[in-house]
Parts: sequence; structure tokens; C-alpha cells
Amino acid sequence: MTKDAGIAAVLDALNARVQARARLRVWSLVVTVFGDAVAPRGGRVPLVVLQEIVGRLGVEAGAVRTAMSRLASDGWVERERQGRNSFFSLGRHGRHAFDLATRRIYAGGAPGWDGGWTVAVVPPGTVNADTAELEALGFVKAAQGVFLRPETAGAPDASAGLSGLFVVRGASAEHPETLHALWPSQETAAAYRAFAAAFSPLHAALAAGARPLPLDAIAARTLLIHEWRRIVLRDPGLPERLLPRDWPGADARELAHGIYRALAGPSESWLDAAGLPPLTDTEGFSRRWEG
Repeated sequence: MTKDAGIAAVLDALNARVQARARLRVWSLVVTVFGDAVAPRGGRVPLVVLQEIVGRLGVEAGAVRTAMSRLASDGWVERERQGRNSFFSLGRHGRHAFDLATRRIYAGGAPGWDGGWTVAVVPPGTVNADTAELEALGFVKAAQGVFLRPETAGAPDASAGLSGLFVVRGASAEHPETLHALWPSQETAAAYRAFAAAFSPLHAALAAGARPLPLDAIAARTLLIHEWRRIVLRDPGLPERLLPRDWPGADARELAHGIYRALAGPSESWLDAAGLPPLTDTEGFSRRWEG
């Protein structure tokens, strides 16, 4: 078996393991491709390129077309026809969501913290408060209608999400490490451990010198980020001082970083050959996972 074939077999086994846990949602997988591979190259991609990448993961072309129609209807992407070819680019909603998620997905580790807090209380009778957005902004639900966030370095601007809420800011808290009792830390820890167990064979193969074919590389990279973002975007991203003991997130992140670094070259080569524009921010791309 060649080194190329070895990676292909590892990717197939990994894909089967991931889908045995929960069948991949095609629209979500496409969102991963956009955020990870398309957005850094200008945000516009032919439909056939998306179909080829996720097709390597067993997704049929018709399912991709259906997913793109859904994303267009929801304002995530915009569709453009050129002859018989379809192209998709990020819509305003999609660009905002990717900007918010990118910092969390590719962070180099737990953020720094100076002890500051924000407490947000949803007033009784408020019907427009987007609590899902608050959680995406790093707030932890402490009680019904009460959300906390340690103000860490690089935390996203929460002004829009806090509009209409009662907000208290300060730097005093007794026993702040007990914050992890307010969110499902055991569930998140288990997700990190399952991620590491699933992707360790791929990491081992790459570390041993296996060379993936370019299509296998971009497909493996997509699956890696798809599974990683599923966990990290539900994790509030607490500073190290507030995390439970023996937190597995750092080890999982190191594993993901190692795999991504090994796949970056051949996967970017595939995107070049597919005709996507060059990277618009090569320095920013090279700093992914570095902090």
C-alpha cells in the first residue's frame, strides 16, 4: 500500500466513524468549506468545486445543490449564474457569522484574562433577546435570563447582542473557578476527548510521513474543521483560570493544529488547481492556530 493509499484508507475510516455518530448535515459541511477554504480566497466558489470536496466525503451532488438553495434562502450565500455554471459567494449574514467564528476556531489557546466580567440580564417580558447569539459571543447561561462572560483578550464586540438587556460590568468575583459548574463542562470535555480519539489515527499517519493526495487533503481538512468547530463554537472559550482541572481542550487543539498544518500544503494546492483565487491574506492564514 502506498503512502497516498494509506491516507485515503485512514480518511475513509475516519469519515465512517464520524458519520456513525451523527450523519453529516450537508449544509453545515458546506458552511465549513466556505469558512475554512473559500472565505480566505475571496469568498466566491463554483458549485462544482464544493461538490467535489464534499463528494469525497460521500455526499451526492444533488444534496449539495439542495443545501446551497437553503443557504441562499437564509441569506448565507448569494448565487450567480455564468452560462451553465453556478457560483456562490458569501452573503452579508454569512460574512458576519464567519468573522465571529474564525477567532474561536483558529485560536492558539485559552485567552488571556484580567479578571473583568460582564453580566447580562434579560428583562421579564423581553421577546427579542437572542440568547443563542449571547452564547456564541462567549456568555455562559448562569440562570434563566442571566448570562455571564469573563472579558478575555480578543473577545468579540457584544454591543449588538446586549442591546435592550440590563448589563453590569465589573472585576470582582468570589470563587470564580466555580463558573464551570454553570455550563455543561463534562459534556464539552467528553466531546474533546472523542475528537482526539477519532483524529489520532490521521495525526499518526501524517506524523509518520504519509503524503495525502490533494483531494484527500482538502476533504480531510474539511472534516477536521467541521468536527472541531462543532465543539469549539459551543465552548464559551474560558480563560485557563476558570477551566476545570485536567481540561482536555488544550490537547485536542494541539492535535487539530498538527493535522491542519500537515494538510495545509496539499489542500491549498488542490484549491489552486481548482481555479480558486489566491489567498487574500497569506499572513493571516499562516497565523491560524498561533494565537
